[in-house]
Amino acid sequence: MNKTAIAILASTALAACGGSDNTSSSLPQLSAATAANLPGSCDALAAKLSFANTTFISVQDVPAGTLKVAGKSIAEHCVIEGKMNQRVSTVDGKTYAIGFEMRLPIIWNGRFFYQANGGLDGNVLTATGEIGGGGPLNDALNMGFAVISSDAGHSSSQNPLFGLDPQARIDYGYNAVATLTPMAKQVIKTAYGKTPDRSYFDGCSNGGRHAMVAAARSSAEYDGIIAGDPGFHLPKAAIGEMWGAQQFAKVATANTASGLPDIKTGLTTAERQMVASRIIAKCDALDGATDGMVQDIKACQANFSLVNDVPTCSGNVRDGSCLTNAQKDAIGNVFSGARNSAGMALYASFPYDAGISGANWALWKQTNSITLDPAAAAFTFTTPPQSASMISQLSSYALNFSMDSDAPKIFATSGVYAEASWSFMTPPDETSLSALKARGAKLMVYHGTSDPVFSSNDTTDWYQRLMTANGGDASNFARLYTVAGMNHCSGGPTADQFDMLTPMIAWVEQGKAPDSVIATARDAGNAIPNSEVPADWGSGRTRPLCPYPQVARFKGGDVNSAASFSCS
Repeated sequence: MNKTAIAILASTALAACGGSDNTSSSLPQLSAATAANLPGSCDALAAKLSFANTTFISVQDVPAGTLKVAGKSIAEHCVIEGKMNQRVSTVDGKTYAIGFEMRLPIIWNGRFFYQANGGLDGNVLTATGEIGGGGPLNDALNMGFAVISSDAGHSSSQNPLFGLDPQARIDYGYNAVATLTPMAKQVIKTAYGKTPDRSYFDGCSNGGRHAMVAAARSSAEYDGIIAGDPGFHLPKAAIGEMWGAQQFAKVATANTASGLPDIKTGLTTAERQMVASRIIAKCDALDGATDGMVQDIKACQANFSLVNDVPTCSGNVRDGSCLTNAQKDAIGNVFSGARNSAGMALYASFPYDAGISGANWALWKQTNSITLDPAAAAFTFTTPPQSASMISQLSSYALNFSMDSDAPKIFATSGVYAEASWSFMTPPDETSLSALKARGAKLMVYHGTSDPVFSSNDTTDWYQRLMTANGGDASNFARLYTVAGMNHCSGGPTADQFDMLTPMIAWVEQGKAPDSVIATARDAGNAIPNSEVPADWGSGRTRPLCPYPQVARFKGGDVNSAASFSCS
């Protein structure tokens, strides 16, 4: 992408996002990146690559059109595959390395993009530079960035048992990013004759956690960081997931083949949809528009009552039109958040929102909570880890996890496990971002209000504390955007298709702060449709994502147009 194209891209973003001058002239203004071309072939580059403790396995040319994003052909580029710090574990005898892939465009925009991947990592995903939101229509590689993707220090075949190795835990937590970043910048310098002018970091879920950790630990390396639905308290969130599974188990109406409660029967699809309809009935109009979306999520919590606004079943009738008293108690516990027998909160509460109807909500609350989350807790987050034999008993582990005696193990150390998961998984001081701020770097965070695994309440609480730590206002370097109805990173009845990278570039390199970001509902006519967008929303609905604590409020006009809403 040449400089003219970059300028057009930035100006378009500013027009769409309502950019304003930076809210603080005292912060440094970072200069814009300048473009460069790869002077030689990918084969020629291969002969030049060298970095300590790094093996460059292959360097290949990728012709234009080989990769596509939303039907768009990605330009010609080089793909580099490699690994760093290969070793044999003294604990489990397995061979570990930090695997990576880099993609370097022939026509480069002068920028570097770290693609932080999600889940338990373990896979080197194609380094296209995913930019977040549901069904993205573009990516960083297509925009001309040099991009890196990583497995965070272990392979998929080692999931989830990599947590038995103490160094693999730390690589997953923060060290892979810290190790790969200088290597990647050196590769870029070797390729183009200069290091990147500007460096950006983006990820959602665990990738959002990586982003939040990078904001604290790698503040000198990145100029713009985008954290989506960040699980920056992931060990606590895993406890919260198992807590939720235990609540659903109390009201399950059937058992699985293994004899354990089938937690999917604790709250059926019909019952979730019914609860969602009651939330909409109570909260929809609070933002000024009756449109099936709850923009004023805070006001909704004050207005909606699970006890009073959802019909109570007579006897033990379960037909999807009501909830039993026992179900209301259980679901109330899920939303109020995990706690121990003394009543101490172990993770954040969740806001009631329409996205409870989403399939992704059920996936996390009623499937991953007894598979993925207990695996992470058993082998990576608790110290010492469980025996490898526990892998066949994860559902039982989740349903019997003690909020009193097991939960504190996320803060423990033991023998070779000298760093607790709470230390290696979280930012060391999550509201102390003065180094990032002082450089003129920026942080944008977004979070779906119907995220079922990482609570948006947890993220808004963090942002409130960040504001306090910055004299009551952190908006000159960090902004949070909540996404009404969105489940975990995407999906649900929502407008979840958005690009935060383009306005981030404008903020970092031109000082134009993003007063809002435009999000689109992926209806049936969208290039990448979302089947959970209600048909009665019509075509092409857009909404402004507002910087917290502002709310998108209807001011009149076309209810499907973002222009009919203002952030206030």
